[in-house]
Amino acid sequence: MDAILERSHALKQAVVDFVLDAEGDLAQALETYAAGKLRSGNGNSTQQDLVIDSFITEGKVSDKSPLELFIDSHPDLPQSDRNLISSWHHSFMGLFAITKILADGFELRNWLTDKYYIVKPNNAQILQETSRFKEGEILLTRISPVTDSYWTFFSNYTIMGKLGKPKLAVAIGNFKEEYKNHLYSDAPDLLAEAWQSVVQYHQQFVDFFGKDEITLPGYQLNKKIAEFQELITEKYLAATGIDTSKPLNELVKEAGINEEEIKAAVKEMGADANVASEIFKNNGSSKMVMPKVDLPAELKKAEQVTAISHPRWGQMFLPTYSKVKTILSTADWQNIEGAQKLIRFYLEDKSINAFIWYRLAQEYPHTLENVLQTVLQRGDFQLSRDLDALLQEFNKPLEPDLPEIASVPVHLHNLFQAALGEVQKSKPQGKVQKKVAKGFK
Repeated sequence: MDAILERSHALKQAVVDFVLDAEGDLAQALETYAAGKLRSGNGNSTQQDLVIDSFITEGKVSDKSPLELFIDSHPDLPQSDRNLISSWHHSFMGLFAITKILADGFELRNWLTDKYYIVKPNNAQILQETSRFKEGEILLTRISPVTDSYWTFFSNYTIMGKLGKPKLAVAIGNFKEEYKNHLYSDAPDLLAEAWQSVVQYHQQFVDFFGKDEITLPGYQLNKKIAEFQELITEKYLAATGIDTSKPLNELVKEAGINEEEIKAAVKEMGADANVASEIFKNNGSSKMVMPKVDLPAELKKAEQVTAISHPRWGQMFLPTYSKVKTILSTADWQNIEGAQKLIRFYLEDKSINAFIWYRLAQEYPHTLENVLQTVLQRGDFQLSRDLDALLQEFNKPLEPDLPEIASVPVHLHNLFQAALGEVQKSKPQGKVQKKVAKGFK
């Protein structure tokens, strides 16, 4: 084992001890960080270790990271140690496939970004444990750089075994849910493209509907959203030189492109995951099939559904937004049946994000303040002063995660399509398909 590998293990232990033994601001910062990460209550020992490692590399105490504080508190550290510790700011969580077994480590593929890494164990215990790994197995762990050519395991790992496409799609969906800030952490170009796709989608929404908010009966909104997706897909294909009035086999021949390229283009537009398959399912004998985006059944049947678009928060569908606005525009709002229950739902349900609250606060500042004073029984509540703290109290992030409408890398889209195909062939439609779809729509 390389000396620098062994040194990385010793330094990692020293940093962990430094953080856990700390008092004052560093201890308070760790406590606050861990409380936020372990809100779900599933804080087993592996999860707790992951949170500590995450805090070490990503946390902040004033304007410094715990790694910087450790370096500052050890002035005698040689420069090589300082450089190694500083490089850990580039560590990240990933869902990796073991692609090769090497004499002293592994070649891993990060499934989220399709990037490959040489990763070596940095101590005897991990070396022995990982000797049982097999090619094709899926691994959830955090890795950190050691040199320019290889990395090491920075945290505990979870070995998931060999997963078929449907189970792998579920695992990636779960990763997107649990580790939102690590989706493309080793590929900033992909992350920038994903965020830009949300901006583009929002602008297209406003261009189509004439505004960023529209309320319609559920069945009508479903039709309008389908028309919207149809139009933006058609515009994109037209912009690439594709004449959507012609049969597919003629288009492919004229444009000199292949099926996978059109699939990628359609998905890049934020269209429904089934669009590309629908385009090709008729073997080129008919014209292109435009996307059909269905709202969930309960929203289709809703009396009214409000669709709201934002360039960072993405797209939201709210069946009760009109009622909330009615509550906030009515002087004697307490006489409206279910008013307090609905306001509390907006506080407690994770589907109602901070942006919705900011929007309501901007439109109905005085009434909303009064309503919250009553519902929360906090007579001194001030909207301008206390709203952010209230949202954090109810576990609502003040900044958006990458929305579901963001485009995804082509290899993930292709995996999802293949997973859906396998599920549809082998099992009846229902709960399994919904689970596979999680995190990709």
